Amino acid sequence: MIPLDFPILHAVTVGIGATVLMDIWILLLKRWRIPTLNFALLGRWVGHMPRGRWAHDGIAKAAPVRGEEQLGWFVHYLTGIGFALLLTCLAGPSWMQAPTLLPAFAFGIGTVAVPFFVMQPAMGSGIAASRTATPCLNRIRSLANHTVFGLGLYAAALATSRSILT
Repeated sequence: MIPLDFPILHAVTVGIGATVLMDIWILLLKRWRIPTLNFALLGRWVGHMPRGRWAHDGIAKAAPVRGEEQLGWFVHYLTGIGFALLLTCLAGPSWMQAPTLLPAFAFGIGTVAVPFFVMQPAMGSGIAASRTATPCLNRIRSLANHTVFGLGLYAAALATSRSILT
């Protein structure tokens, strides 16, 4: 249970900030012509869930869902906020008032477990992208993305700790 004095606004701001930093990283990768996340496919996956379809042989081959790109972006930011809420619950109010790098960095790296063991298998890519053409490269990309997210958690927490908690 979240205590009543829990600064949810701070966690939401941290989640948005960290996700924005991850998106800047993804834009750089695209600019360097490095394949990366396609949020329309995330939206397609989530869009099929209310229809009872949680797993796919290949999400790219699944029927498109109306508004899938917007849904994918929404879920992407909602996930970032959710991760930030979890981090702030685990790290506690003292970390939120004076953020340190290690908890955010380690937590960010740990979040790669979600795509490795939930999203990628459910989208047809196998555990940790094992069914893709370049599993090792895809694992490195996922790990890099989540490392940047962890750095973003720290940067956003640091930036907002003074303005929201004072």
